[in-house]
Amino acid sequence: MIAAFPLLRRVLPLFATVALACSAGVRPHTVYVNPDKPSGTISASPAIWALSDEDTTIYLFGSVHMMKPGVRWFDDEVKAAFDRSDELVLEITEEDPAKMAAIVGRLAPNAGTPTSTLLPPKLRNRYFAALKTYNLPAAAMEGMKPWLVAINLSVAPLQKLGYRDDIGVEKTLTVAAKAAGKPISGLETSEQQLSFFDSMPQPVQVAYLSTTVEDLPQVEGEFAKLMTNWAKGRPDALAKQLNESIKETPEMAKVLLHDRNARWAKWIEARMEKPGTVFIAVGAGHLAGKGSVIDLLQRDHLTVRRIDMKEFRHAPQPVMAH
Repeated sequence: MIAAFPLLRRVLPLFATVALACSAGVRPHTVYVNPDKPSGTISASPAIWALSDEDTTIYLFGSVHMMKPGVRWFDDEVKAAFDRSDELVLEITEEDPAKMAAIVGRLAPNAGTPTSTLLPPKLRNRYFAALKTYNLPAAAMEGMKPWLVAINLSVAPLQKLGYRDDIGVEKTLTVAAKAAGKPISGLETSEQQLSFFDSMPQPVQVAYLSTTVEDLPQVEGEFAKLMTNWAKGRPDALAKQLNESIKETPEMAKVLLHDRNARWAKWIEARMEKPGTVFIAVGAGHLAGKGSVIDLLQRDHLTVRRIDMKEFRHAPQPVMAH
């Protein structure tokens, strides 16, 4: 059995699954924002890449699924690349809430074994204290599988700190694409993403939950560091932060990171065979470091270049087909 999963602690906030799962059966914290007293605007310059041939361009953008108000990122080269694109591709598209509730309702129940009884005795008091701190109903959590409880405990501290998925990258891009009439598609479905977690053996799920409970005091600092690396366009630093423990988590890394990266890279290679301009946004961890989507594309001899505004200043605006 693997004893700890620090990789997951860092990668989970980047998965769209987090936002989906935390809304299932748990009322999220309400974040109040006073528009008359803005906390200040942060200008971010996250990394964006492109690969292209004679008639196809694909932009690759690393997203964060939860964000605080006041971060300005949808401008400059990111906005220019989006505006030039014919379509938007995300990890998943928006799901009907009733369908999503049905999926979670089918996957979540833990077959009558209270979640707390699966944890090491030394962690049970900390576990219940965490549920109370973050207003997660203990009775509901006791009836869920450990992976879903862990996701809720990963997201709840971020919500309490003011991070919101409704102003995250995917939501912002989705709203913009709909307004512009761009088609939106997903590389995966919500059910697939949730099934990645649900397919993990119970000992792996329990270890994941145990580490989540142990690491709650570090959540604020870790996620703030992640956001800084993303906002300043530091993919190498982001890769180091996200993947430094990958050798200790081969089972989970394979399912949640490597296998998905490989599938997405092949999808991109196939999409390059068709004309058009595509804007793809996936969790930033999937585009950083060894074994990332970008690394796999480069291994297959595709040229992936990081871009900036110089690429757009003198280039003609393409006519988009809808």
